[in-house]
Amino acid sequence: MINHTITEENKGKRADVFASSLYPDLSRSFVQHLLENGRIQINKQIVKAGYKLKTGDVLISEYDESKSKDVPKIDLPIIYEDDDCIVINKPIGVLTHSKGVFNPEGTVATFAQSKVKGLTGERAGIVHRLDRATSGVVIVAKTPEALSWLQKQFSQRKVKKIYMAVVEGVPEPQGAIIDMPIERNPKKPQTFRVGPNGKSAVTAYEIVKSGEKYSLLKLVPTTGRTHQLRVHLKHLGYPIVGDTFYEGEPADRLYLHALSLEITLPDKSRKVFEAPMPKEFKKFS
Repeated sequence: MINHTITEENKGKRADVFASSLYPDLSRSFVQHLLENGRIQINKQIVKAGYKLKTGDVLISEYDESKSKDVPKIDLPIIYEDDDCIVINKPIGVLTHSKGVFNPEGTVATFAQSKVKGLTGERAGIVHRLDRATSGVVIVAKTPEALSWLQKQFSQRKVKKIYMAVVEGVPEPQGAIIDMPIERNPKKPQTFRVGPNGKSAVTAYEIVKSGEKYSLLKLVPTTGRTHQLRVHLKHLGYPIVGDTFYEGEPADRLYLHALSLEITLPDKSRKVFEAPMPKEFKKFS
């Protein structure tokens, strides 16, 4: 528990900004969540995150930071590791990182926590992310310098990502480039859709194998929009098997796998990291 009287030095600061300085390992969004729920109060009252502090205000926090130490340890398959980064084969069901609300489960970020230096918060070291239901290659930076180097390549589209997916139907033609902008779906905000007001999204696909009902596709996105592959394939009428979020056929998992990642490491070497296609994909291919 924290009981802190605001001094002249911190007068005028936003409540969430000041509270975040007391909890440097928490994200601003999580601190805002604590304020909204009264776990952090000013003068024993719930205030908005943007409340401007006054001299003499008393901040009281009931949040026990030690709770964050209760997150269970998990063991994830390591594909590659050096002094700058670690590459992981993320299993399905594992979050890349938590999203600002206390989440008592192991993630890629908590797994890498002991290896990361100079980075804090629930996203420490995370360069890019995979959906919880997607398996495959994820790279995590160990230092701020490595994080900046690797993230810059993603933002400048200098990485090559290859995914494998099992979809319903047989796409026509056998291979093509999908160039369709993606926007948030206002009718269902947790999902996305193809729409004219969206951001540019480009995916190349190629049929690797097909049968009467299903096809195994190789997917190469050149942009990294949220749910991009899932949205593009659903829009074309070939939803990914197991993707009930986007009208896919129910299955034992989402049949989407990040097969490989080609990227230049901080030591300037160009590497290709691969995570073998899960054995359950074979029953469709």
